[in-house]
Amino acid sequence: MTDGGSFTRDTVEFTSAGDTIEAYFYLPDGVERPPVVVLAGGWCYVKELVQPLYAEAFAAIGLAALLIDYRRLGTSGGEPRQHLDPHDQIEDYRNAISYLETRPDVDAARVGAWGISYSGGHVLILGATDPRVRCVVSIVPVVDGLRTLRRAHGTLGMRRLEEAIAAARRKLFVTGEHSHIPHGTRTPETEVSTWPFPASRDTFEWLQQNRAPNYQNRATVASTEMLLAYSVYPFVERLVDVPTMMVVAEGDDHTMWDLEIEAYGAIPTPKKHLEVVPRSGHLGLYRDEAKVREVAGACGEWFRRWL
Repeated sequence: MTDGGSFTRDTVEFTSAGDTIEAYFYLPDGVERPPVVVLAGGWCYVKELVQPLYAEAFAAIGLAALLIDYRRLGTSGGEPRQHLDPHDQIEDYRNAISYLETRPDVDAARVGAWGISYSGGHVLILGATDPRVRCVVSIVPVVDGLRTLRRAHGTLGMRRLEEAIAAARRKLFVTGEHSHIPHGTRTPETEVSTWPFPASRDTFEWLQQNRAPNYQNRATVASTEMLLAYSVYPFVERLVDVPTMMVVAEGDDHTMWDLEIEAYGAIPTPKKHLEVVPRSGHLGLYRDEAKVREVAGACGEWFRRWL
């Protein structure tokens, strides 16, 4: 494998629980049956957001990559739209691996899993539960939804969020219709959102305008209810022999870097590595392309070492 190599990118499709998943497939030139990394995004992410920078970096060093839109998001099928069920999203990862097992041009016995933010938690669970995953990279992961959102919203904000969830559940029961809530907001004092950070709203609006027009700043309220029940425990304790790299951002008060480091400490395998990105915060790994490419290079080396 050589750094800076050329590659092709094709759009492919497969099914997950009967829904069509659309994905970008990256194949390095001149590498016979390369190992392959499966990538997916975080809260409301579509595949064009920031993940292609990572997939391109992997392909340039001789790794194939499959970057998916979860069902119900982006250009994939499925209803209701913008419904983020973490169990279904992890199942989409599993079905992506099954799809790769049908391709003769990759070595599906050497599969890595990559995730960022919400999917950073997903790949920790996936690595602990799917023996086909040979190694994992988790970027600024959500590790405990309740503890994270309690801190993000504060006491009064959490009360408003819980009231919105209760109202949406009553509506769903009576009408069968989902309510929606913004991903982020610039006015968290007056508008309830899942992630109440004005700077996050600014960043994702910029990403939508410049990289990912299919991104939508909303999800079903039921998605947030499931996030509050989400935890990577006890799964991280099962990563006994799965090489696992975690990347955290110094000062990250979105997904809470101290909670992430706590989860990293619970991973028993000695084949693990913690990368701390200095002076970045959570959003520095989205808009700062130079920083993203630096992190992507470190992730690529981890996959190249263990796949």
